[in-house]
Amino acid sequence: MAFTIKQITPLLLVSNLEEAIAFYVQQLGFTLAFTYEDFYAGIEKNGHPIHLKTDYRETEDRPSRSNNDELDLVFAVDNVAGVFEEITKTNVEIIQPLREMPYGTEFYIADPDGHVLAFVGAA
Repeated sequence: MAFTIKQITPLLLVSNLEEAIAFYVQQLGFTLAFTYEDFYAGIEKNGHPIHLKTDYRETEDRPSRSNNDELDLVFAVDNVAGVFEEITKTNVEIIQPLREMPYGTEFYIADPDGHVLAFVGAA
């Protein structure tokens, strides 16, 4: 099947839409692109969107979060050490501190819903 993907937009389920928007905008520098009613929103950074949707089901703490073995989003960034330094100045939860791996330098953080976000040095 021949088709061209122009963009991929991940969707994260969140327990509190306003809190999730505030985290991504205030802590990570995303901008609010849109909201739809009281359950759906789009945020964006450098032309890369993420959609947020309220999930009204009860959530449990994800055991894989504490083991660093389940990543929800991976961001390839320039100057990953500088990004890590900036993030450590905030109240963002660091799941995996900055480390060198065979594939590059990385660190992980968690958002308010326990999604694990990886930041990896871009090649």
